[in-house]
Amino acid sequence: MSQYAPRLGGLRGRPHAPFGVPSHQRFRRVPRRPRRIAMLSVHTSPLHQPGTGDAGGMNVYIVELAKRLAAIDIEVEIFTRSTTAALPPVVELAPGVLVRHVDAGPYEGLAKEDLPAQLCAFTHGVMQAWAGHRPGYYDLVHSHYWLSGHVGWLAAERWGVPLVHAMHTMAKVKNAALAEGDTPEPAARVIGEQQIVRAADRLIANTGEEAEELVRHYEAARELVAVVHPGVNLDRFRPADGRAAARARLGLPADALIPLFAGRIQPLKAPDILLHAVAHLLEEDPSLRGRMVVPVVGGPSGSGLAKPEGLHKLAARLGICDVVRFRPPCVQDELADWYRAASVLVMPSYSESFGLVAIEAQACGTPVVAASVGGLPVAVRDGVSGTLIDGHDPADYARALRPFAQDPGRSERMGAAAARHAESFGWDTSAAATAEVYTEALRERRRLRSAHG
Repeated sequence: MSQYAPRLGGLRGRPHAPFGVPSHQRFRRVPRRPRRIAMLSVHTSPLHQPGTGDAGGMNVYIVELAKRLAAIDIEVEIFTRSTTAALPPVVELAPGVLVRHVDAGPYEGLAKEDLPAQLCAFTHGVMQAWAGHRPGYYDLVHSHYWLSGHVGWLAAERWGVPLVHAMHTMAKVKNAALAEGDTPEPAARVIGEQQIVRAADRLIANTGEEAEELVRHYEAARELVAVVHPGVNLDRFRPADGRAAARARLGLPADALIPLFAGRIQPLKAPDILLHAVAHLLEEDPSLRGRMVVPVVGGPSGSGLAKPEGLHKLAARLGICDVVRFRPPCVQDELADWYRAASVLVMPSYSESFGLVAIEAQACGTPVVAASVGGLPVAVRDGVSGTLIDGHDPADYARALRPFAQDPGRSERMGAAAARHAESFGWDTSAAATAEVYTEALRERRRLRSAHG
């Protein structure tokens, strides 16, 4: 049994009331879920297009989780920084989910690295919104990423409510697995993350490995860490009408080998590894050139913004411009078609908190070749729904892709297994588990209040 909080049910050692207990006793022993939570996402808005700027898996996570929480009667108000004057102060994302835009710093041209200087302004905006409500309006704060954690820490203390925090990525983990030439995370972030770990009532980790990293690198108390796997929108990401139809819609050859990269273009995600692997394949078998298409779907992000044309130049140096197709970030429905059209998704990342892209692709019936890092060994079932690779040697990725070129039926067989594997990662399950974490945090807060009179 996991030593961390399970995906469903209460924290280990804190069981729910058993069946058969009279209702008046159950209501005393089992705390209610929160009615309304303040969710914080300082540096990236849930309304932004994933794959652009700093928008990625965390945006998808926040949107889908908030919608599913609202569906189980937990209202969510998401606070995020305004990035344009044209944004209305409040946007209804879905029934029961509001996005509140907070003015903090200049609307445009502010890098994520400059945001710590704007946290006081952001916190002021959050407090202004809270001041317009009755006492006890928010039952709990759920912050995402370390910048939000600092605002959440102050807000939770001011409101007298629990703070639940999700790291998504951690500086110490990223710095331990940097791509060559990538910029390390600053010491200020490390210190900030340590402070949040000490302040939070509960920490949510995507996987058991991430939970262990919180304990090992940040001295988190094991009993306060809950493992909740992210989910996938199984209504949107599904095999649908199949690979051939998706290729026809995207103008791709029906019989091509199509290894796909989808995500933010930055050293951390390592799309260059895929390009080098493709060059290896073409050198070994030049005949593949006439039947291979390599889509790269996404935009520059993070340290990748310093050299936005770097990947294009690499393709030219490798002599593979004729097979690589660069495409901008796209809406989720079109992204699902890219997944369906691909022979295989390739994720050579140096670090992944979980790897939502891998689950999305598998849900569409597409196998995955990925680095065995972070949450990817959970997201991908090695040898069944895809292949996991130790390290980042392009020759290893070429070796993993070669069977897809030699056996076109491999994509269909592994894809069917991938779709079955992804079915266990629905967002409803994630939302239910998250709600249990909230409930336990509220229970503990009430216990402490009672103990102190």
